Amino acid sequence: MDIENIVKLNKDLRVASQQMGQKEAKYLVDSYYQIQDYRKAVANQARSMDETGEPHQMTDWLLDNMKVLETQIKNSLNKYTDTHPVGAWAKSIVGIGPVLSAGLIAHIDIEKAPTVGHIWSFAGLNPNAEWKKGELRPWNAKLKTLCWKIGQSFVKVSGNENDFYGKIYKERKEYEVAKNEAGEYADQAKAKLEKFKIGKDTEAYKAYSIGKLPPAHIQQRAERYAVKLFLAHLHEAWYVWHFGQEPPKPYVVEHLGHAHIIKCPNRHLVEKAS
Repeated sequence: MDIENIVKLNKDLRVASQQMGQKEAKYLVDSYYQIQDYRKAVANQARSMDETGEPHQMTDWLLDNMKVLETQIKNSLNKYTDTHPVGAWAKSIVGIGPVLSAGLIAHIDIEKAPTVGHIWSFAGLNPNAEWKKGELRPWNAKLKTLCWKIGQSFVKVSGNENDFYGKIYKERKEYEVAKNEAGEYADQAKAKLEKFKIGKDTEAYKAYSIGKLPPAHIQQRAERYAVKLFLAHLHEAWYVWHFGQEPPKPYVVEHLGHAHIIKCPNRHLVEKAS
């Protein structure tokens, strides 16, 4: 792939990306992460051959092309999200780039989500939802994976001075650790041991057996809390832009246990567009 063809592709994508539909956006988001994983595997292979002194010119060529393709898809999704006020709002949040923003826009239909609870359930963040044998999965697996990636991103940017949700994650983790150490999750720990077969030589079993949740479980709870708050704000921003009015209920207060509303950051971006 030479430079001339890359430039030509970029010019064509500026128009095509702005006209992209949800189905194509979903496909490109999936493709981006698949190519990203493949690019990382190729890079590891190149490093391995470099260490052994084995020539790897063709592997390097493949790696370079993977990087170009990955960048092209990301640029395309950036243009796609620029056309959607909620996509622009999402990208204004530290830790949310064009790929995550595009994935959210492509998978969520605000017309089918009168409350953020509908989004939480669709994203697999409803703790009461059960996937019983013989039944269809009660959530969207790809959206659930996107939300996991969002949680991971918030952890990574939590030290950024301009970050919002990473700080929420850190505060929540301190809260969760304190409750765990106080034994307030003993019932949940007991239920885990009764419901699942957990190896007695694992760190998880050691924690559950003394009435506590393991560190990984506490980490997940804190990340999930930050993600659910972000989705609540996403729903608020989207609802205000799409319907021109406030969401029916302050879910941030009612379902996340806040004594006061945590205001949606950068909401002016959707208010101007509405």
